[in-house]
Amino acid sequence: MTSIARDGWTGEIASHPEPSAAERAAFAKQPAWMPRMWQGCDFFAWLTLLSRNRCAVHPRLWYIALIVTITSVINTVLGVLESAIFGRAVRSTAIAQPPIFLLGHWRNGTTLLHELMACDARFACPTTYQCLEPSHFLLTERLLSRWLRCLMPDSRPMDNMKAGFDRPQEDEFAMCMLGAGSPYAQIAFPNRPLGAPDVLDLDAAPPAIKRRWKRTFYWFLQKLTYKTGRRLVLKSPPHTARIKTLLEMFPDAIFIHIVRDPYAVFPSTVNLWRTLYATHGLQIPTNEGIEETVLRTFVRMHEKLEEGRALLRQDQFYELTYEDLVKNPAEAMRAIYRHFGLGGFEACLPKLREHLAGLTSYQRNAYRLSDAQRNLVTRCWGDIIRRYGYPLRHASRPMTADGHLTPL
Repeated sequence: MTSIARDGWTGEIASHPEPSAAERAAFAKQPAWMPRMWQGCDFFAWLTLLSRNRCAVHPRLWYIALIVTITSVINTVLGVLESAIFGRAVRSTAIAQPPIFLLGHWRNGTTLLHELMACDARFACPTTYQCLEPSHFLLTERLLSRWLRCLMPDSRPMDNMKAGFDRPQEDEFAMCMLGAGSPYAQIAFPNRPLGAPDVLDLDAAPPAIKRRWKRTFYWFLQKLTYKTGRRLVLKSPPHTARIKTLLEMFPDAIFIHIVRDPYAVFPSTVNLWRTLYATHGLQIPTNEGIEETVLRTFVRMHEKLEEGRALLRQDQFYELTYEDLVKNPAEAMRAIYRHFGLGGFEACLPKLREHLAGLTSYQRNAYRLSDAQRNLVTRCWGDIIRRYGYPLRHASRPMTADGHLTPL
């Protein structure tokens, strides 16, 4: 068992020092040809990732490391070529319209919100290809995104959401591929401590790391603006903890925060990391400490969110719940447009309805919390649960004085 203490309480959660038989079987069934996200890294980002984790690649996955090494060299060469062709134009591109940042913890509904915002032709969302091939997408997207389409799964591995190179994607992946620092670097080596500076909270990062992150992020957004010429809508859960830094870069940016029932968020997020570790990791994941990490990160992100929110004007911030969004998407989106004075909602409404019609067959994953997990979420996230008006759910069995479930 792994203990977690915060604000005077101690709970216990199950840890997994060794993969279960089911997890080993699932890992063994993965298709050998399945691409990994790291194939979008540039050469120097890939070498840094390897060196920080002491090249601790599982022997069965050495061939993946070799493929990534080769593709990273290709990515770097293509990036140099792209820079020679487009570099001056990109550097002179101004981001005249302040970006729209979509915030929220993982599994809060940020993907759905991102796709609905993308229905407005005035906005541009980075695509999966652009985020996984940030070094050279200006040069190669039109051609390679078609050739490589067969390698992209029809749906995401952690849920049933549609996937594709042309669909909106998290800009966090681009930062990871460029080696600018990202919590997602942990996905490559899930059994090792994070082998890079912690950049979830950029205020706590070393100044040089923060400067590099800001420089790389701005350059990526310049490339997107140069390609699209439209106002950017950007979605990345880690941005929830970066409002202060993003305001330093874009003082007039606007922020939309989506929240969801934490009792649904917890098991879904645990499943997210388990799935990403299994499908994109370079080790057989033990999944040790996932639940504890999810519990701590959730609290930390909300602490940083509140700090950043205090810096914003009322007309820069809007909050909605996932439950309201799925109950009446059109009205929820209309309220967002009204709050920020974006205008043009009626013009994009037909496209929005068309997109929603395509989601009618979508089935959300269903998770069940054990009594111990439900009690732990209540005790660890209780303040946040109450803040957003969700009901507290206690274990069906009472707890002993030392915090354990009473025997059946």
